[in-house]
Amino acid sequence: MADPDLVAPRDRLTFYDRQQITLPRAVTPSEAWTRIMANPLPLLGTAFRLRDAIAARFGVRRIGGFSTGAVGQPQVGDMLDFFVVERSDPDALTLTDRDRHLDVMIAVVSHGCDFSITASVITHNRFGRVYMWPVGPVHRLIVRAMLRRLRRDIAAQG
Repeated sequence: MADPDLVAPRDRLTFYDRQQITLPRAVTPSEAWTRIMANPLPLLGTAFRLRDAIAARFGVRRIGGFSTGAVGQPQVGDMLDFFVVERSDPDALTLTDRDRHLDVMIAVVSHGCDFSITASVITHNRFGRVYMWPVGPVHRLIVRAMLRRLRRDIAAQG
């Protein structure tokens, strides 16, 4: 599988997490994104409301969470929820969110049945670093659960 897009060179990242699974059949990154978002994890909405309530006190815009509609094939420059689409092709979907505290890049990559989600982050200030203390470990757990659920959903479809 090709190396995923990163928000900065690996040695400059504050946070890096790449999780990979083998799916029962090949899916495109946009199909996988739609499937994952269509059936959000329990408590994910609560986590986003908590994040927004805390972060807004520090001047960070509210993101509200993820929508649950189909995305089709997004185009570069489109918005997918709070992310900007930086790359969109049959094998890769790269999304970014940048602000004064941190830059986040999510790379969703497929190669046949091999599928990965990579998060890379650079922080710009103290708030960004403090923000990532709880978000980093929680992000790993959320993505792991989303990938397991995606594999189960695709297997159940046959």
